[in-house]
Amino acid sequence: MRTVFSFSLIILRFPLFVLCDFFLLNVLIILLRKYTTMTSNSKPSPLKTSRLILNHFTLDDVIEVNTICSNKAIADTTAHVPHPYTKEFATEWIQAHDSCYREGKSVVYAIRLRHTDDLIGSISLVIDRTCNRAELSYWIRKDAWNKGYCTEAGQAILHFGFEDLNLNKIYAEHMTRNVASGKVLEKLGLKKEGQLKQHFKKWGVYENIAVYGLCRCDIAHD
Repeated sequence: MRTVFSFSLIILRFPLFVLCDFFLLNVLIILLRKYTTMTSNSKPSPLKTSRLILNHFTLDDVIEVNTICSNKAIADTTAHVPHPYTKEFATEWIQAHDSCYREGKSVVYAIRLRHTDDLIGSISLVIDRTCNRAELSYWIRKDAWNKGYCTEAGQAILHFGFEDLNLNKIYAEHMTRNVASGKVLEKLGLKKEGQLKQHFKKWGVYENIAVYGLCRCDIAHD
């Protein structure tokens, strides 16, 4: 009791302005910690596989993204890649990534060859936090097709989605004429859930869409 009483006297004798400064200092420290946490999480952590590294895009990638996506074959089977593709599109797209990740809307990874750092594609999750799910999408430069890169990158981002983002479901859609994309999704363990007739319009043509999905309970069951 005597120790507590003595400590109380010490506090009472402390000048009021010192106590105020101490309080403000603690508030400042808390705000700085929150700011540091927010800025440090503006980019997702890199993911590594045996042949690839998945990390964030930078403005240094603009020219290469423009080159890859200018190939009409890339735009032909993707929903959101326009053709012709310009450097302005690439710049705006890359600049949006950090804020979208901070706000929990999406995570976008550049797919690079691990030993050369060459950019070969992109893979992303568009997140719906209300339903705790995300849509998987990807594109790979044409000269890197049929080498298993999509499957390898997909395995890494699925693990990230379920383990780091704690998602309940990851789904994907593809045009039915894009058979290769369906095979990738099946290799990743996604199950075909149905087909939507003339659900999407691409370059004046109504496309049939196949829908695939994978739930957390499916992984636990497997």
